[in-house]
Amino acid sequence: MPSRPVDLDDLPVPLPGVILLVGDEELLIERAISAIAAAARRADPSVGQTELTGTQLEGPELHEILGPSLFGDARVLVLRAGQDVRTAAAAVLGPYLEAPAEGTVIVLHHAGGAKGKALLDIARKAKALEIGCTKLTRADERADFVRAEVRRARGTISPDAAANLLDSVGSDLRELASVCNQLVSDSGGTITLDLVSAYHRGRVEVTGFAVSDRAVVGDRPGALETLRWALSIGVPHVVIADALADGVRSVARLSAAGRGNPYELAQQLGMPPWKVKRAQSQARGWTEPGLRRALSVVADLNADVKGAAVDPGYALERAIDRLVAARATR
Repeated sequence: MPSRPVDLDDLPVPLPGVILLVGDEELLIERAISAIAAAARRADPSVGQTELTGTQLEGPELHEILGPSLFGDARVLVLRAGQDVRTAAAAVLGPYLEAPAEGTVIVLHHAGGAKGKALLDIARKAKALEIGCTKLTRADERADFVRAEVRRARGTISPDAAANLLDSVGSDLRELASVCNQLVSDSGGTITLDLVSAYHRGRVEVTGFAVSDRAVVGDRPGALETLRWALSIGVPHVVIADALADGVRSVARLSAAGRGNPYELAQQLGMPPWKVKRAQSQARGWTEPGLRRALSVVADLNADVKGAAVDPGYALERAIDRLVAARATR
């Protein structure tokens, strides 16, 4: 069954009780989860959010997370890699997918293959809102993605510029999204072939991920210096905020998964091995309370750079200070 097209900027109000994310493209999964969490917070700022992976889920804890609340508290459960849920835990989860409690939203991510298909079928039978997050394997799909990213940033791109961009950057959606946002900012809205060519001759190389890499290891001076340079050359505030959120979430997911072989963890978490290795090195020094604070910081920052803050540049600096402080939490 194909996923229904869903505009993440215009999710149903109220949110449905079960939302199904199908696929293994990390950027699309993260964007969907962020959009759902933001919509839940708009409806109820006090909403509680819990994130688990399929391998972490035991089953009995769901009664506390998803069972009826005496006070009617709003709750969101994000369950990643649902294909890895064990049989005993799936037996507990199934009835909640069929009839979620009022005020509860279950976000079930499933890679979409045959493994663990029973949960996928239960969610679909319950008429879950389904959002496609599959990898874009065809060139025309990636070209559509580039055009959509440019429109999302309120710009336009010529066909030859889009083709050149894909040839230069490749198939990594996160990198494509970052470059599209940066080029819209550099161009004032109209991306031409000449601009793309100049970009890839090395005119601009600092990205939001350079800021994130320094912030998550507690390098405050380096993160602030890189931030100021990135802003000075036109890297959009929202791109830097997304990179910071990605860095924190990667460390949090790896910390929850525990130690292990990077290639095995990559398969388990749906992350590239190089990213697992980087997150393993960045995770040193973080504690669970610190990561909880950091996840709250990047959630607030997402709203700040999209209009909640008067000065998004200051919001980014403050977020870096708060992340460094969170890393020192014991």
